[in-house]
Amino acid sequence: MASQYERELRQVLAGVPNGVEAVIRSCSEEEKGKMRLVASRPFLVVRAAGSGMEGTGDLLALRGDICFPIEVKTTKARKLYLSGRTMDQYLAMINEGQRCNLMPLYAHRLKGVRGDSWMIFRVETDNLNGRLRQLAKSIPPFPRNRNGTPYLNWEEGLPLHKFIALVCSNAAQQSQTLHSLEVRAIRNEIIAPQFNYCDIIEEQTSPTGQIKSQIDVLAELARRRSR
Repeated sequence: MASQYERELRQVLAGVPNGVEAVIRSCSEEEKGKMRLVASRPFLVVRAAGSGMEGTGDLLALRGDICFPIEVKTTKARKLYLSGRTMDQYLAMINEGQRCNLMPLYAHRLKGVRGDSWMIFRVETDNLNGRLRQLAKSIPPFPRNRNGTPYLNWEEGLPLHKFIALVCSNAAQQSQTLHSLEVRAIRNEIIAPQFNYCDIIEEQTSPTGQIKSQIDVLAELARRRSR
């Protein structure tokens, strides 16, 4: 039977409004804003526990662009050391991640804390591609003790609200699109040698420091070249 905390995480990732609001009740306004981003880009979350297959985790979060198997752990202590059954689970997650080119995650829920009580860790694999490979750079792996053995340390994870912002933020997508357009512009020689690209970017930047529109930038480049 699914635990209370497993259901809690499942509702957040699925973007269920009541579930999200219940989790963020004691969060800061910044944390609340980031957590609510999931409403516009939710996951289909399937419970995998009890399937009889090792390495599937407790939950499987799916969306058109990414998919994560997630193992859920809930503790009162900030650290959880792996041994016996828990180590077998971890090794099985590595195996399935390698076999299927996935990035398995652990969600560590700490009891008795206010604010965002969830931390996200990734299981290290070496064959990630595309979006998962980029995301892996921002999600911390398991810390290791002096013997090199992985364990969970709640304080070293990625807070759930930051994870949600990472995988659901349109700003992140726009940044990636802008980068692609910049590369394309250079390859197509849209930027003439006599123009200073940095100056144009600066001119097309709003007071808050955000680029108004990548399309506007390229349009400006083309206009100046045609002079």
